[in-house]
Amino acid sequence: MPPAESSTAADDQPAEPLTSAQIAARAGVSVSTVSKVINGRADVAPETRARVEEFIRRHGHLRQKRRAEGPAPLLELVFRQTRDAYAIEVINGVQRVARQHRLAVVLSELQGRHTPDEGWVEQVLARRPTGVISVFSVLTDAQSGQLHSRGIPFVLVDPGGEPAHSSPSIGAANWGGGLSATRHLLRLGHRRIAVITGPEHSMASRARLDGYRTALDTAGVAVDPTLIRIGDFTTEGGLAHARSLLRRPEPPTAVFACNDAQALGVYLAAAEAGLRIPDDLSVVGFDDLPPAQWTVPPLTTVRQPLTEMAATAATMLIALAEGRAPAQTRVELATELVVRGSTAPPGG
Repeated sequence: MPPAESSTAADDQPAEPLTSAQIAARAGVSVSTVSKVINGRADVAPETRARVEEFIRRHGHLRQKRRAEGPAPLLELVFRQTRDAYAIEVINGVQRVARQHRLAVVLSELQGRHTPDEGWVEQVLARRPTGVISVFSVLTDAQSGQLHSRGIPFVLVDPGGEPAHSSPSIGAANWGGGLSATRHLLRLGHRRIAVITGPEHSMASRARLDGYRTALDTAGVAVDPTLIRIGDFTTEGGLAHARSLLRRPEPPTAVFACNDAQALGVYLAAAEAGLRIPDDLSVVGFDDLPPAQWTVPPLTTVRQPLTEMAATAATMLIALAEGRAPAQTRVELATELVVRGSTAPPGG
């Protein structure tokens, strides 16, 4: 058993961060083991790693040579999954700011996971980037603590779940976007309006659904729970839900898909059912990714300023790395309804 940390009076007083040697002595391990943990090496037993991490979290770590060298000139950009045009828009925004500050961008993907695994954390600690931008995912408290204890700031873009109150995050006005999409369909005369959401844990998905409900409520239209489908932001999911909706005895005359990928699935289901868009079925998406204007007919959708969101996140991250606190930890950029050819009054 390693020696327990002594509880001298000096330990109870606020102190400077501990050196690697001091952490090693208190944790009962070697200095090289502490170095491996600090630098994200994998060859450390989980119990030992947890003990060393606890000392770093409680006391901080005095980086002597590392502090003088500074972080690597990298921005770590982490995607839950790279979703074609969505990812490209985000990458473009981050790279625009990174180039201005002579920083490279490192990309990694979580293979659809909601939070990174420990292997990812170890790799980030080893690279020592200037900061981390996590897209449509969240970090666990332990992971956030590890980055913070190493002086690596992070910012969340379009977080996939509820981030900690102190975690900086950038998003869009999702509630307002859901409201404007549904109001547009109501103004055209639609009353049987279905919605295909994203995952239930997604903040953006919940906000867009709330906007949909609010629009119906304020128009005096009862919310029909059978017209609400919980999707997964994929084309395949949109196709499956739209097929089910269009087989109903009274199918919807319009569908609000909570992202453009699912809207494409609705297009495919309508074609299978012999329905014309917008004559027989109106469709609204969300994102306004470049392919939206090339669908047939072009997709009415809510523009989410993904490139600007990513650039804002990168700017905030660099400010944090330079020791400047942001004016606010949660930033929401405006959305805008873009009306194209996929919506019209109901055909009867």
